[in-house]
Amino acid sequence: MVDEALFFNKIPEMFPMYVAIRNIICANFEDVKVTVQKTQIAFSNKYQFVFVSLPLRKIKDSPGVYILLTLGMGRKIEHPRIAVSTEPYPGRWTHHIIIENENDVDAQIKEWISEAYHFANTKKRKG
Repeated sequence: MVDEALFFNKIPEMFPMYVAIRNIICANFEDVKVTVQKTQIAFSNKYQFVFVSLPLRKIKDSPGVYILLTLGMGRKIEHPRIAVSTEPYPGRWTHHIIIENENDVDAQIKEWISEAYHFANTKKRKG
């Protein structure tokens, strides 16, 4: 987990929020791979389904310090906690959620992570 901690060297106060997310994923799903990349940390099973990143650009009305939790889903979620939603491919939605403190990593986030995990397991490769 050293690489994961180093990912947060610019905002170390956000590392505990990441650990809370990681703990949910690793406690509930055995076949998860964690990949630290330059701009994000990706969680995958057959496909990537959850991403944690540092904000490259501020999202309008966002707090001063936060991390971005991104979930790949098979549907659009309409919820006040969803900061941005996009549909990069038909029937594949990407939802960005601002995580400011450990209280933000709650039962709702756990439910959405589970949905993203199960959606990734059912996706088929394009082409």
